[in-house]
Amino acid sequence: MSIKIYTDGSCNGNPGIGGWGAIIILDNGKELEISGKEEFTTNNRMELSAAINALKSLKDNSKVEIFTDSTYVKSGITSWIQTWEKNNWKNSTKKEVKNKDLWLELLEQSKRHNIVWNWIRGHTGNKYNEKADKLAKAQCK
Repeated sequence: MSIKIYTDGSCNGNPGIGGWGAIIILDNGKELEISGKEEFTTNNRMELSAAINALKSLKDNSKVEIFTDSTYVKSGITSWIQTWEKNNWKNSTKKEVKNKDLWLELLEQSKRHNIVWNWIRGHTGNKYNEKADKLAKAQCK
């Protein structure tokens, strides 16, 4: 069995006050909720921060399934990041990759675990996605 993580980020203004939230469901079924905020940030940074902080909270070599409603996070970590690394952290338009600091941190955290990344549609009634969303939004106040 694997640990399941549901993540979400939110921003009141973009940029603005941001929050992130994660629900971590351990192998034994226990649910942990973590969240945090930044005073001046973007929604994408909060989406990344949710995944990073959730992974940081786990022991090394955990088997993890992450569920995110952010195509930016899912596509970035599973596909785009290899090209960014090859291109010295430049995107397809030859500009610096935005949020490089967080992408590097997410990459480091990802190397510590065996992860399956999943995209889920947000705001469709998924219990844990909704909980992560509420955690993130509560931090934006």
